Amino acid sequence: MRSVSDYAAALVLGAPLIDLRSPTEFRRGAFPTSVSLPLMTDAEREKVGIRYKSGGREAAMALGNALISGDVKAARLATWQEVVDEHPDTLLYCWRGGLRSETVQQWLADTGRHAPRIHGGYRSLRQFCIDTLNRQREWFVVGGRTGVGKTDVVNQVPDSVDLEALANHRGSAFGKRGTPQPTPISFENALAVELLRRCSTPTVVEDESRTIGRLAIPEKVYRGMQASPIALVESDQPARIDNIYREYVADADDPEHLPEALETSLDNIRRRLGGDRHAQVRAQMRRAFENGDADAHRAWIGMLLDWYYDPLYDYQLSNKRERIVFRGNRDAVLEYLKTPAIGTG
Repeated sequence: MRSVSDYAAALVLGAPLIDLRSPTEFRRGAFPTSVSLPLMTDAEREKVGIRYKSGGREAAMALGNALISGDVKAARLATWQEVVDEHPDTLLYCWRGGLRSETVQQWLADTGRHAPRIHGGYRSLRQFCIDTLNRQREWFVVGGRTGVGKTDVVNQVPDSVDLEALANHRGSAFGKRGTPQPTPISFENALAVELLRRCSTPTVVEDESRTIGRLAIPEKVYRGMQASPIALVESDQPARIDNIYREYVADADDPEHLPEALETSLDNIRRRLGGDRHAQVRAQMRRAFENGDADAHRAWIGMLLDWYYDPLYDYQLSNKRERIVFRGNRDAVLEYLKTPAIGTG
């Protein structure tokens, strides 16, 4: 039975990956194109594991075959067949590329369908992603105060990576989205895949803190970003306030729960903001939602910029000034980043 060891091709080409591990294993982390279609449920896997410890491999296999037989086997096989029929380039993997993937591969072969399994399974593919993240790479960082549109600039540059999109978080104290962030492992795997797809250097990314929401940028990646040149996007405060209002309020992805979510985020920075200022911003925020007033929203956004975001950014920027190689408005920075001079054209 054929196995695949070209991990880069498997990840970059986006072949569908059938993850045969248990649901719990899958939830800890997987790969961007993987789908959880386990050979065994969590309960079944636990029973087989107990039997393995007490009776050895043969006894465990016998129990596994008994648990996954008849209608249960037929139903799971039909699901695997459906994926392989729709996507002939589908690959299989389990934890180590061993018994689970071999079993499913044989069952599919018995029906005339051939799906290669990944040599070494999830463990080897995961290690390949870790090695990818640890490779030396050139970076170019897009910086700027909150609301200048850094993410928009990054997404218009070839060979860029949107870290916030991968993390499903806007990267600020108010950046939580309506859907959950991926697990740390899934975030790292997705980032590795994006980096494998970037052939040119440097890779353009947005200036980020060590963490994006609850997810940490991999250490080697973060260290590289912190030693890289910066293009600084500049904009006046009214334009920044409009950008923030549009993204965080007018176009919010969960408007029903937005007031509560914003107040929670505000409470999270109360200590750094100070009690009096926190109370003023909260009161203004509540008035804005009660009245449905866009200008009232702009008022509390301006307070946060003046009292929290801009002082914080100015402090952070003071440690990065020697790395700034260009500054200008969004169009100017975008034009600069697309020039062959920095290798992204």
